[in-house]
Amino acid sequence: MLPDDVFAAKPMLIGQRVVLRPFEAADIEAMGPILADPEVLRLTGSVTTSRELEEARPELGDRVREWYETRADQADRLDLAIIDREAGACVGEVVLNDVRAAEEACNLRILIGPAGRGRGLGTEAVRLIVDHAFATTSMNRISLDVLASNPRARRAYERVGFIQEGVLVDDVIFDGEREDSVLMALLRRDWQRGR
Repeated sequence: MLPDDVFAAKPMLIGQRVVLRPFEAADIEAMGPILADPEVLRLTGSVTTSRELEEARPELGDRVREWYETRADQADRLDLAIIDREAGACVGEVVLNDVRAAEEACNLRILIGPAGRGRGLGTEAVRLIVDHAFATTSMNRISLDVLASNPRARRAYERVGFIQEGVLVDDVIFDGEREDSVLMALLRRDWQRGR
């Protein structure tokens, strides 16, 4: 069983192309335009209409700013900024949350803004946080869901070792059109085999 404070320690994880770290003030400010990016909004299911996409603004509201400022205080989740080492700037976030202590399981989510796409930064960020979770805790399962229309993300997850476990048919709606979500997971035993 996982302890309630499984993610109390907030590490800095260093890869070849990215650094994952607790959010700093500059990282929080960088998240404004990232969270307003139409592709981020659409692929994370944050909006359900094109009108909402058009209304998105890059300025962070007080509530969102406070959310990021308190992430380091949350012992039951791990929220890390993704820093592009080449640019020295925050390009997104990667999160382990929804911990189910008795099952030794949690959820993974990630979002990458335009400046971080298409260069393998997301794949490396997922690999770093997954390696950290399995190496430092008794976590047995990390799961996620991804829109079926997001093949780039699915390929990134597969490169790290995630496998498809199912499909949630008609799971989300955008502009009145229904879309499936794909359920994926990585188990400790498969992670160990892939190392």
